Amino acid sequence: MNLDGVGIWSSPLRYGDAGEAAEAAAELDELGFTALWIPDVGGPVLDSVRNLLGATKKTVVATGILNMWMHEPHDVAAAHASFADEFGSRFLLGLGISHAPLIDAQEAGRYRKPLATTRAFLDGLDSAPQPVPADSRVLAALGPKMLGLAADRTLGAHPYLVTPDHTATARETLGTEPLLAPEQTAIFAADRDEARSIGTKWLTGYLAMPNYANNLRRLGFTDEDLTTVSDRLFDALIVWGDESAILSRIDEHRSAGADHVCVQVLQKDHRGFPREQWRRLAAALGQN
Repeated sequence: MNLDGVGIWSSPLRYGDAGEAAEAAAELDELGFTALWIPDVGGPVLDSVRNLLGATKKTVVATGILNMWMHEPHDVAAAHASFADEFGSRFLLGLGISHAPLIDAQEAGRYRKPLATTRAFLDGLDSAPQPVPADSRVLAALGPKMLGLAADRTLGAHPYLVTPDHTATARETLGTEPLLAPEQTAIFAADRDEARSIGTKWLTGYLAMPNYANNLRRLGFTDEDLTTVSDRLFDALIVWGDESAILSRIDEHRSAGADHVCVQVLQKDHRGFPREQWRRLAAALGQN
């Protein structure tokens, strides 16, 4: 599987009404986005994958990510084989180790040895009756060890909540061949106050997760940046403004080594489908 161009990362495609999600996915397919990425924080994520694959013709459907603590490798491999038979090679299995506060909230002490757990899950995919090929899976990777594992055993990496500087570092760690598909959050907003009203609370939830906080510290952000959600941090993680501002940030990731950029468009109603903004982005990219 060889991804390029721009994709859409969307929670509503995963957790919104299934019929509306299918309609939105069909339009995104027609608009020319090369992949649709959906999260997994509980529930039947593979049902959502099937729904989106059935609604599209060309677009890759990717999990961004499938939570390894919530699934068994052989079950995932069986679903992957079923999708391949029915839809061809359009399912990209994005895998992630999630975050200790989320996993330990359900079972104290369960989250441990993330690198070893990831290796074991990949081993399970390899040993399944119908294995998931390495070039059909990617890892949510932020630090050097997980990026190295992504390069060794998958198609590449899907870093979330990152900056173009991280993209440059990730490319250096991965090498030239593996796929690098960072997520980039975007807000169509006339000014900072509007952008802040949409994005600050959303961002605060992610900054409470140690994996993201530690990665941002590696990039040079301070504890004060994280605690206050400083303008410096906000602007580095969320691009806001008009189409030209968003395209400029996409180009920054590409110049830093990204092969594919997954754009997550936020609006005031985080649960709604930002279809007008998606159309504006497609037009700016020259896709329609």
